[in-house]
Amino acid sequence: MKPSSVINRAGRLWALTGLMLLALNLRAAITGISPMMGDLQATFQLSGVEVSCLATLPVLCLGGFASLAAPMAHRVGTETTIVGALTLLTTGILLRAFPSTVLLFTGTVLAGAGIAVGNVLLPVVVKRHFAARVGSLTGLAMMLMAGSGALAAGLAIPLHDAAGWRSALAVWAVPSLIAALTWGPLAARGRRAHPHVSHTAAARGDSLLRSPLAWAVAGFLGMVSLLFYALMAWLPEIMHDDGFAPTEAGMMVSVIQIISIPLGFAVPVLATRLPTQRPLITGIAVTKAVALFGILLAPRAGWLWIAFLGLATGSAFPLAFTLLSLRSPSAPVAARLSGMAQSGGYLVAALGPLTIGLTHSLTGSWTVPLLLLIALLIPETALGLLAGRPAFVRPAAGRAHG
Repeated sequence: MKPSSVINRAGRLWALTGLMLLALNLRAAITGISPMMGDLQATFQLSGVEVSCLATLPVLCLGGFASLAAPMAHRVGTETTIVGALTLLTTGILLRAFPSTVLLFTGTVLAGAGIAVGNVLLPVVVKRHFAARVGSLTGLAMMLMAGSGALAAGLAIPLHDAAGWRSALAVWAVPSLIAALTWGPLAARGRRAHPHVSHTAAARGDSLLRSPLAWAVAGFLGMVSLLFYALMAWLPEIMHDDGFAPTEAGMMVSVIQIISIPLGFAVPVLATRLPTQRPLITGIAVTKAVALFGILLAPRAGWLWIAFLGLATGSAFPLAFTLLSLRSPSAPVAARLSGMAQSGGYLVAALGPLTIGLTHSLTGSWTVPLLLLIALLIPETALGLLAGRPAFVRPAAGRAHG
């Protein structure tokens, strides 16, 4: 075996390790804090408004900072940007462990910013280093994201009871620091291989904003995320009002996340093997509709509808994420499409829990909110069918601004 091939294989193995570590750190810092909201409210003496802001901040950060990822990657390189994102995430996690309300919110913003940039660049890493294995490696990354998120949520209270809230929050800085250190050599190698980072399309000022396909991909991700976060925020309350005990209603959300773990791997693999993703999009929409109508019309069969929701929501996000790679002809375009889709998508998603909550407050029941979620399946499906056709996003040439 030639020395160059050994080096190349070692480099790919290191990049694969880095990809997996990146995926492991893109959910835990968010899901690990949610179960402790009540304790944090008492510890920091937060008002109801402050707690709502703390809960909403991560999703807002995912949208607000996602648009910065592609320009940063263009300027300093993808690998270096990922190191910066993981360093930011580690810093934010540690800041949250200090007994200061200001640092709690500041750390949440920094952690959210790091996760936002990592989210955008994950499909870019897959496209650049493993273009022939987009489905399997996107699926593995999705499975790791879902698994680490579920693990962090499940360990939050046991860690809190065993070591206190500070340790329960700070522990997630360990895997993020390991990931940052792993990406360091990749960043150094990337700078040696590409000392002058430049993407022709970005330099010309080409724009994805004129691409209907790019808007369809972004809109589909946004609607999928909106419905998911709305359900995760309010499903326990909906099921509790339908007669289920609070503990059982809470378990339903956990079951949905558990169901999503194997689907996170299977759906991207299947999506990449199909000539068009439209059958998957149609199947997901029908399954969501059955689940939501079931909760509305036959709530006592709640666990059946939870299984349907787990199948639908557990398939929808991995599919939307896979489309970022499948619709991109190159890694630079994938970075810009990912940034565009996630920036708009998560900002739209942040409106979901708020809108559903306000609608419930105004009507006094869950009937109208559930009908609203069902109605939102129409634009989600329409955008998905547009995004699922076999084509590449083509940036439109624009005037460069100097």
